[in-house]
Amino acid sequence: MGGYIPNSAAAQQAMLESLGLTSVQQLFDCIPSEMLVDHLNIPEGMSELEVGEMLTAMADKNKRFSTVFRGAGAYNHYIPSIVKAVTSKKEFLTAYTPYQAEISQGVLQSIFEYQTMICQLTGMDVSNASVYDGATAAAEAVVMCQERKRSCAVVSGALNPHFIEVIQTYCGSRGIPVEILPVQNGLTDPAALSAALKADDACVLFQNPNYYGLLENCDALTEAAHAVGAKAVAVVNPMTLGILKTPGAYGADIAVGEGQPLGIPMAFGGPYLGFMAATQAMMRKLPGRIVGQTTDAKGNRAFVLTLQAREQHIRREKASSSVCSNQALCALTAAVYLASMGPDGLADCAKQCLSNAHYAASEIAKIPGFGLRHNAPFFHEFVTECPICPQLLNEKLAEKGILGGLPVEGGILWCATEMNNKNQIDRLVEILKEVAAQ
Repeated sequence: MGGYIPNSAAAQQAMLESLGLTSVQQLFDCIPSEMLVDHLNIPEGMSELEVGEMLTAMADKNKRFSTVFRGAGAYNHYIPSIVKAVTSKKEFLTAYTPYQAEISQGVLQSIFEYQTMICQLTGMDVSNASVYDGATAAAEAVVMCQERKRSCAVVSGALNPHFIEVIQTYCGSRGIPVEILPVQNGLTDPAALSAALKADDACVLFQNPNYYGLLENCDALTEAAHAVGAKAVAVVNPMTLGILKTPGAYGADIAVGEGQPLGIPMAFGGPYLGFMAATQAMMRKLPGRIVGQTTDAKGNRAFVLTLQAREQHIRREKASSSVCSNQALCALTAAVYLASMGPDGLADCAKQCLSNAHYAASEIAKIPGFGLRHNAPFFHEFVTECPICPQLLNEKLAEKGILGGLPVEGGILWCATEMNNKNQIDRLVEILKEVAAQ
């Protein structure tokens, strides 16, 4: 596969005709016109060097932050150089699942290794080959839990709001009731959950750490779900599983999440990676692809696509899921990242995130008006009050090259990872003091 594949005007016209189009512009009709660039005003006759300099100057108009204190679903982590070195190899550089297993053994093996690592990370029995993103994974988990006499999904209000929106979209078209459980002091209350659960509830979804960065009582939430015969679905940050109790350890039936922290750049919001793992009892309901290991006619180790009968391209309208592909390149990236970090490296990274966040929280909370909103254990995100307009505060921080926390309900959701050292945190605190004093 080449990095640059030229084609002639005649070849472009032939492709357009095969698609029933008359111009390339028609390919982008779904995008609002105000978001499209008509042309770049590049003078004719410029050399490649000159054009490169001109485009670089255009790109420099974008605001790039040297320091990031924002999370809320996308996290700034260090990515070892070996990750890009492996994933950029031409043999692997595809975002799609192979359909011809007999000639795609390398890609299938990488997916198999990814599935194995996700199972080890989550403590679950089986993993699929990934889905589009964490929100899709959460919504697909709800569909997995549907039974003839059980349909309602009870979702913690402390779940990432984008995940909630996607779940509601999925369930709205399928007639699945979704009940949002209000949070108390930033957490999901197990007693309130038990009181709210009904005999026809199919599943309970909770996030740990939750959207506010707080650690939920996962054992109690899982027990409450199982007490009424509902499934427990845990939405987890994979980075935390280097040191926190796994979903398998506290009895979750399904574990899902966003795999972006595992070696995938923030990259303006994607492409990302939704991972899904489940107990063996739920295996046949897992959507998407599962790669299995077997032997060929000569007894050699080989890999196959298996358990595909659920999928849209096989069963069409009878399929239990409309996901018939996966984020193969992102899954490979996660696998290479996990392999390069190893269990000790992942745990060390998680401990650095934890340490940096707690130092940042303690220092920010000392500033008048910036007290911590919740008195509960947290991982690497936390919410503080904000005595001034959060948007104005972030504008002031942006002037200093800092991407501030995310404004939430009158406060600010901050995040610190291993990328935020003491000097950066101290500088943030000094700027906050200056802005608050003004």
